[in-house]
This record gives sequence, C-alpha cells and structure tokens, in this order.
Amino acid sequence: MERKICSACLLGVNCRWDGKKKPNEKVMEIARKEFLIPICPEQLGGLSTPREPAVILGKKVFTRDSGKDITENFVRGSLQTLLIAKVFGVKKAILKQRSPSCGSGKIYDENRNIIPGNGITAERLQKEGIEVISEEDLL
Repeated sequence: MERKICSACLLGVNCRWDGKKKPNEKVMEIARKEFLIPICPEQLGGLSTPREPAVILGKKVFTRDSGKDITENFVRGSLQTLLIAKVFGVKKAILKQRSPSCGSGKIYDENRNIIPGNGITAERLQKEGIEVISEEDLL
C-alpha cells in the first residue's frame, strides 16, 4: 500500500499555530482508505502549540508579530519530515496550503495576502522528488 505523509492539522490534530484543528473532509476520506502518516513540521522543528503565526520573508522565517527569526525551527522541521518520508518510502505528501511550512505554490505574506511561493517543508520535499499536493488540489 502506498504511504503518504500528511499535514496533521488536516487530519484533525490540534497542531496549528492557533492551537486549533482544521480537519479536511477530503483528507479524512482518504485516510479511511489509505495509509497517511501525520506530520507537523513546526512541532517537529521544536515550536510549541499554540505559537505566534509565522511568515516567510526571502529565505528566512519570522514570527509575524514580534519579528523573531525562527528559520532554524522551520529548517529542522523540514529535515525531520524528510527523514520520516524516507523511512517510510513516501513518494507523495498532502500538505496544508498557504502554510509557511507546508504551502505549495501559495503562501501568506506578512500582511496575510496570498502570494506565490512554497513553504520550507514543501520546498524541501519537492527538491527530494516527493510530490506535494495541497488539500485544495484534491478532487
């Protein structure tokens, strides 16, 4: 059976920046039929839940309100996610769109505008040949 990694928030885990969950019905339906491995790159990178929202500015990640550089946490989380993907032979990932970790093709800027770009984890997985699908891309 093909294994995929999946943003844990899409599976109903309370790991979002605001400490809430955001289960996605399409993802939950897939989870009933396929083997999805829940991951939260921000938690894997050592950030707490809840936490201040983050934004990508250039190649760095900062907390949106206080401006603290948390790039190292995001990089660490992306590396841990990649390790999990490799251990399980994952070829695809279902990740939360617009997230500074998981967004693929769309992320938020510091003013909460949607802009083109990839989150840190999505970018790393794509560079390693893992197909990244957002919950918005599911049929």
